[in-house]
Amino acid sequence: MKHIFMVEDDTTFAVMLQTWLTKKGFSVTSVSNMAAAKKELAKISVDLLLCDLRLPDGEGIDLLEWQASVGMNVPLIVMTSYAAIPSAVHAMKLGAKDYVAKPVNPEELLQKINEVLGSVNEKEKKSTPKPNPVAEEPNFLEGQSEAARQLYSYVKLVAPTAMSVLINGASGTGKEYVAKRIHRLSKRADKPFVAIDCGAIPKELAASEFFGHKKGSFTGAVDDKIGAFVEADGGTLFLDEIGNLSYDVQVQLLRVLQERRVKPVGATSEIKVDVRLIAATNEDLKAAIAAGTFREDLYHRINEFTIYMPRLCERGEDIQLFANFFLDQANRELEKPVPGFLPEAMEQLCRYGWPGNLREMRNTIMRAALLSQGRPIGVEHIRLESGSAPSITALHDPDNERAKIIAALQKCSGNKSKAAEMLGIDRKTLYNKLKLYRID
Repeated sequence: MKHIFMVEDDTTFAVMLQTWLTKKGFSVTSVSNMAAAKKELAKISVDLLLCDLRLPDGEGIDLLEWQASVGMNVPLIVMTSYAAIPSAVHAMKLGAKDYVAKPVNPEELLQKINEVLGSVNEKEKKSTPKPNPVAEEPNFLEGQSEAARQLYSYVKLVAPTAMSVLINGASGTGKEYVAKRIHRLSKRADKPFVAIDCGAIPKELAASEFFGHKKGSFTGAVDDKIGAFVEADGGTLFLDEIGNLSYDVQVQLLRVLQERRVKPVGATSEIKVDVRLIAATNEDLKAAIAAGTFREDLYHRINEFTIYMPRLCERGEDIQLFANFFLDQANRELEKPVPGFLPEAMEQLCRYGWPGNLREMRNTIMRAALLSQGRPIGVEHIRLESGSAPSITALHDPDNERAKIIAALQKCSGNKSKAAEMLGIDRKTLYNKLKLYRID
């Protein structure tokens, strides 16, 4: 998947273009100014730059000059108004690959992108290694909010290691996608990824599911069965909702993780396995340890590195991106060409608290797309439960965040815990925002 980096200060246009390019199979990162572009490009690898010629703190030409100064050579396409086309031509003389005039014709832009990337591919064809055989996840969007950036920076950090990972987060936040992402970025990417829902396994069948069984070893064992550990050998085993495992099964699981050997039910010999474990939970496992329902030694075995999944209400800047992303999915699945959202409908989506997180949003938009019958989605199609929304608007508009935070603190007489609850974010996120906006 090619990665396009877009520098565009018109937020509405940037969101629309990013959604469209994502639908066309690109991974897209977007920032609104030159300073942010330089900061991000110093940390990530991209295949193409798409830059507005006029920006609040510079011009696209400045980005060309900066690239040259740091030894970076990423092809750049300039976006500009008709009036500034001479400047765009000047940018091409300095190294830009092409330009496109605003208002942008998406199909024309796509053609130019493919032409530029195609010429780069021809030059690199002989030296480019074979792509990773594990397919990218097509039905998920990572987002651009600070919470999302931090989350996926941790994913990239831990993925190449052999560490066991515990993913902690509320239902519907995308824990399995993160587990798959870790696997795809790991050295085990060409080996199996096996997912098990621990909450769906009856206690009496857990040993068979995990370790396998021999034919006739118990009533109902009419054939040999390969367990999840053997199936995932060499790859990654993902145990979702691990807190639901019974205490007896936890003991068996701990032994396998320590010995790296499994013994199928009814077998006389053990099988050596090499598996990386990723576990997920929406429970407080430390509280479960204190209550005696979860083994502390198993907790430390699976928790060499913890990743916390942010709730959707903590990723306010991503809400519009996800809404358009899920609408594209709905259009494909329902074969309903819904063109988009009316402004008041999008505003309601942004104000809602989303207690069910991404899963709730996807279901809401799928239903709305069906009800709209091909027309733009309005408030009457969304039908959100008003009681689930925070009493103060969720933080989704960076320009107004500071004022909303100050208003919440004043209403709560400075109590940060209550203010965080009112804003629909956790206490840690609030402290980060206080530091960012220098609110005493």
